[in-house]
Formats: sequence, C-alpha cells, structure tokens
Amino acid sequence: MEMNGVVLAPDPRLREECAPVEKITPEIKKLVKRMKKIMFDTSGCGLAAPQVGELIQLVIVDTTYTNKRDYDPYVLINPVIKEQSDNLVPFDEGCLSIPGLTCTIKRPDHVVVEAYNLDGDLMRYEASQDLLCVCLQHEIDHLHGKTMFERLDPADRIAALRDYQAALDRGAKPGETA
Repeated sequence: MEMNGVVLAPDPRLREECAPVEKITPEIKKLVKRMKKIMFDTSGCGLAAPQVGELIQLVIVDTTYTNKRDYDPYVLINPVIKEQSDNLVPFDEGCLSIPGLTCTIKRPDHVVVEAYNLDGDLMRYEASQDLLCVCLQHEIDHLHGKTMFERLDPADRIAALRDYQAALDRGAKPGETA
C-alpha cells in the first residue's frame, strides 16, 4: 500500500534486502529528485529508496532544515556502517512508512558511515548522540529489510503493531507521528 508516494508497512517491499547501485544513471538522479520532494512534502528527515518502491541501496537524509531554502539532503548510495559504538541509547523514532506512530528504539550513540554521493565520490559521515546518528541507522536498516518494528522486543512490537493499526484506522498519513 502507498500513500502520498510512500510505501506503508506492512508492504512486503519494506522487508526486502536492496540491491547495490551499480552505476549512477539519469534514472537514479531522477529518483533522488522525486525522493527529495516526497521527503520535504512529508516533513521527513530521512527516506530510503524502498520507501518509495525502489529496491536499491539509496537513502537521503537532512536532519537540520527549517524551510525550502536550507533543504539540501545528503544523498547516500550504497551506505555502509563502518564503525558503531557499543553504547546503546533510547531515542523516540518515527517513520514515513509507519505513520501515526513513535517508537522508542535503542541504537548505538555513535556511527561512522561511508557512502557514495551523486557524483560518485566516496563520502564519510560521522555522527554522535544526535538525530543524524539515529537517522543514518534507521534509513540503512530500511535497505536491509528492517523497520522500527524489528528493533522492538516482542511485547513492545505487539503493542506497536496494535497502535499502528489504530493510527491507520484514524487516517494517519506519512509525516504524522504519535
């Protein structure tokens, strides 16, 4: 199921392992442009290609924009977490593919990610104890078929699935959190 261009859970595409991007083509650049529009229109801070129905390793992230003028997402192609801390910290996360829900997820509080940009340059992103740190991990999870639900313990997952269904029943749309 899709809404406003965003694939919604439990769509099976969100559970797929995504293929690496072999070449940066005009189609990839067009997809990035579409993803940037969707993410901005839904007030997101990150979006992965499978969330728009494309099963490739591509994410965009912008955790600091306040308006259209300063909106300039990082484009990460074939991102890989190269380092992460052992210190797990809780953070309340939302997801454009799971509207109307916020879940407390424990993740490493420091990551180093390597990815290619649209020019084919290998980039390195380092983030600690902030939204960028969480967002990088969340979006990379999407590329490996993991949603927030898979990060929850069984009891919390059952409660979150129930709350998500209630959010859908009341008409939650991508970009809305609890």
